[in-house]
Amino acid sequence: MTTTNIAPWLAQSRWPTAPIRLVARLGSGHTPSRSVPEYWENCTVPWITLADVWQLRRGNVSVISETKEKVSPLGLEHSAAVKHPAGTVILSRTASVGFSAIMGTDMATSQDFATWTCGPCLDPRFLLHGLRGMAPDLVRVATGSTHKTIYMPDIEQLRVPLPPLEEQRRIADFLDAETARIDRLVSLQVALRARLDERDSALRDNLVNELAKTVGEAPLRRFTTRIEQGASPQCEAVPRQGDDEWGVLKLSAVKGGHFTPSENKRLPEETEAISAYQVRRGDLLVTRANTPSLVGDVAVVEGDHQKLLLPDLIYRVGLVPEMDADFVAQVALSGRVRTLIESVARGSSQSMVKLRGEDIKTWPMPMATQTQQATLVREIQSGMQGSGRLRTAVALQLNLLAERRQALITAAVTGQFDVSTASGRNVTDGVTA
Repeated sequence: MTTTNIAPWLAQSRWPTAPIRLVARLGSGHTPSRSVPEYWENCTVPWITLADVWQLRRGNVSVISETKEKVSPLGLEHSAAVKHPAGTVILSRTASVGFSAIMGTDMATSQDFATWTCGPCLDPRFLLHGLRGMAPDLVRVATGSTHKTIYMPDIEQLRVPLPPLEEQRRIADFLDAETARIDRLVSLQVALRARLDERDSALRDNLVNELAKTVGEAPLRRFTTRIEQGASPQCEAVPRQGDDEWGVLKLSAVKGGHFTPSENKRLPEETEAISAYQVRRGDLLVTRANTPSLVGDVAVVEGDHQKLLLPDLIYRVGLVPEMDADFVAQVALSGRVRTLIESVARGSSQSMVKLRGEDIKTWPMPMATQTQQATLVREIQSGMQGSGRLRTAVALQLNLLAERRQALITAAVTGQFDVSTASGRNVTDGVTA
């Protein structure tokens, strides 16, 4: 696969392009054996792993100086790990594909990263912007059934435009300034979305608490008939194509009270679907295992979805006829239940927290009549309509900013305009904070 196939926009470069490995030393990393305790004692060398990608996801961190883990000199000596010099450019190539940064000090990396130590004709900041321009293309072409990966033969083919070094620095200065301005607008939009979330949470909490005071509470076990989980057979790393194919729901299908059926993985034709696990309209779904902030997320299946299967990381909660699934979902999203879920997360030392069916059965539910349940759901949904419209507008603005940021980077690194006279100000036309 050539870089032109990976990033077609490079063909528009006004300067010649060259394989990055010819103008920068290509490297990678490794994980010293965990079975040898001595390799993990007296750890002093910063070691970049996928646990550090969170710093890079928004693309506004150019230099990484702190890492979650460190590795020992002995571990480096007895493994394929390498300590790269400060200024080396990194690219995540496994699982979280396409995130890049510059090392702020001498560091090692895990095997999940490719590294380039620039030679005299390539500026690290210019290369960083070039790699960020390629990020969507790298995600698109990543392969793998379990974890998406850009393999080293493709990494070796990546190319970069090569304007004169001073021009590279001018472009990098321009992009540093203009992308920072876009990032400030993004931060304002994200802050607005957080305020909308807080408003909606306060509205829900007030209504649920008032109802609980009026009618009293009982644990959810009084209103459940069963709590079951599905199965997660080996699936293909693509969504199913149409209702005639079977798909297994991903955890991301259940998020913040919303059910997203398109979040699924295609079940291979040779794998038999277990029809008992098929999700149906009105099912109450609860994430069984996830990160501490997302475990116990809930949603109700809306509409009819043929051939979608429940995975083993999501529960389906069966309710007695007198208890409405939408009502339970709204109560489960309230602060009183989230506090219980957080206590389960605090009691776990793992990054992946598991919620037991018995934990769900302890959730406090107002002992409301069906009329009162329907009224609560209606009042919450009505109260959130305004913020829902604003949240949709925020999402559109964030998408627009991301598109324009990307277009600015690709145009600048390929020389589509002269950065010494241009301004990126028009990239934010029509975007409001």
